[in-house]
Amino acid sequence: MKRFRDDFATTTPEQKGRSPARLISKVARISVTVSPGAARTELVGKHGDGWKARIAAPPERGRANNALVELFSGALAVPRSSVRVVSGHAARTKVVEVDELSAAEAERRLVRSLSS
Repeated sequence: MKRFRDDFATTTPEQKGRSPARLISKVARISVTVSPGAARTELVGKHGDGWKARIAAPPERGRANNALVELFSGALAVPRSSVRVVSGHAARTKVVEVDELSAAEAERRLVRSLSS
């Protein structure tokens, strides 16, 4: 019998011997408006659908992006390796991705970091 592509598309992770829990991981994507070259690095608060952050580092050679990753890893209480800028590397509006957190949990932790 000749096999077609559709035969492979219907294979589920359980049929392949893989756990579906390992295939799906939590990733939060957060929109951030950044003001580089500020007096100090801080999370300002909500800004439309995303967040606003002031970054003391200058916007050159990725320094502001690195400072943003440091800020978010501290505010979210996750390792630095779990946070990365995935969009807007050279723009003020960026998308930050955080591993192992749902969007709701990330939002809750950011709000909590503002009040402390």
